[in-house]
Amino acid sequence: MTEHSKHPPYPETPDGRYFVVRGRLWRKSNPALASDLRQRLAKTLMAARNAVRQAKGDPQATAVARQEVNDAKIALGERGPVWWYDGQPDFNRHMAKNTPYADWFAQIETDEKGKERE
Repeated sequence: MTEHSKHPPYPETPDGRYFVVRGRLWRKSNPALASDLRQRLAKTLMAARNAVRQAKGDPQATAVARQEVNDAKIALGERGPVWWYDGQPDFNRHMAKNTPYADWFAQIETDEKGKERE
C-alpha cells in the first residue's frame, strides 16, 4: 500500500460516496467500475480537461470540450444519476455542514485543528 492510498489527500465520507475539499462534498467515482474502464475514463477526463484549457478564446471549442468533461464525469459516476441504490439523495457540491454529514465533518475539522496545534 502506498502512502497516498493509506492517507487520501482529502477526507472521504464514512460511506465512501464523497470526498471533501474546502468544506464541500464532491461525489467520488463509482467503485463498481472495472479498473481498466475507470482508467480509460480517467484518461478521457484528463484529455477533455486539457481540451478546455487549449480551447481558451474559442467559445465553440470550449463548449465541445466542456461537454466532453461532463460526459466523462457522468460515465465515471461523478455526475448524473447516483451509483448507490439505497435511496439516499445526492449531496454532490453541497457544503458538508449543511448535509447529514455535518456531525462527521465537524469532528474531522476538530481533529485536523488538533493536529495543527501539535
